[in-house]
Amino acid sequence: MNGEKRVELRSNGQPRAAVPTFFIWIAAIIVVCAGGAWAQSGRSLLVLTEPKKAEEQFKNIQTLKGIPADQLIPAMQFITASLGVECEFCHVQGAVEKDDKKPKQTARKMMEMMFAINKDNFEGHREVTCYSCHRGSTDPVATPLVMAEEAKPGASEAKKGEGAETNEASGPPADQVIDKYVKAVGGAAVIEKVTSRVMKGTITFGDRNVPIEIFAKDPDKRVSLTHMPDGDSITAFDGHEGWLGVPGRPVREMHGPDIDAAAMDADLHFASHLRVMFSEVKVQGTEKVDGREAYLVVGRREGKTPLKLYFDEKSGLLVRLVRFGETPLGRTPTQIDYADYREAGGVKIPFRWTLARPSGRFTIQVSEVKQNVPVDDTKFTKPPAPPEEQKGPTK
Repeated sequence: MNGEKRVELRSNGQPRAAVPTFFIWIAAIIVVCAGGAWAQSGRSLLVLTEPKKAEEQFKNIQTLKGIPADQLIPAMQFITASLGVECEFCHVQGAVEKDDKKPKQTARKMMEMMFAINKDNFEGHREVTCYSCHRGSTDPVATPLVMAEEAKPGASEAKKGEGAETNEASGPPADQVIDKYVKAVGGAAVIEKVTSRVMKGTITFGDRNVPIEIFAKDPDKRVSLTHMPDGDSITAFDGHEGWLGVPGRPVREMHGPDIDAAAMDADLHFASHLRVMFSEVKVQGTEKVDGREAYLVVGRREGKTPLKLYFDEKSGLLVRLVRFGETPLGRTPTQIDYADYREAGGVKIPFRWTLARPSGRFTIQVSEVKQNVPVDDTKFTKPPAPPEEQKGPTK
């Protein structure tokens, strides 16, 4: 992704001043990884409220009427990832509710076709998605491609990516793999003694390096500050709510997959909580991660998408985690690779992790870690919301 590319930043769908894609992208997705490998548990203190429907919060909703409002943006993100486009491919910049662009009208027809295919042929189960045909291109490929150097992954590979069962399951029991991880990290007793963690380092995106600070405090509080040239980009979770902010703009509340990931990121005791976070957990064979064999453990969470965890066969450490964001149109994957494990206050943690999504990737390299140091609660205080929320993007 070109770091100089410029797009429109919106809070709740409203047009804002143009800022570099790099800064927006970092602010929007750092939520899923800033806590590192130890911060991916299923513990959550979210307050359940009756969600608004998309048509109640946004203007001119047609095809996606009835879905929760906080699922609309993830659905749009799934489309951009499936077609390899930006928002302005379908939407009028600064007036997203308008139907002036033909691709937007086409997108509605394509979604209706997708829903009909699944209803008529797969008993309503979501088997066909935008990505099934588009594969990152605006024009689906109708003619089979000739064989390249390596064969393309087939349907079975795609299913494995979403945590489906395979015939390759082998290895020790999942509980044994998890226990080895807990021991490799330092042991449950040591992990549970961690009350706070402060980290400093750099985040690298393409050829850019930007300083970052991450503050985490038990129970379930975390904030990351990415020091941009024009001010700090903030990603925060206070144990109940999550929000994102870029310099000079109102904060944007997290919803859906983002808030789920933020709640997971805020847990400092991930390793010791693994045994209780899943309703079902199985070892599904081994795969190579960075040239080393790793056990693939698939954990299913009640009412949520599965997690795929890869544990190094020899060291027992977590070297990769794959999670999925649920949208009305399909699941969007996020892969986090962990490396450079070092001891910090008796606990082994990764000092480097790389996050990859369909829209891009970045790496965080930690240079300094402090454990169990005072962290002021004001760091996790949510800024005041704008006086009025307007309606925004439509499909």
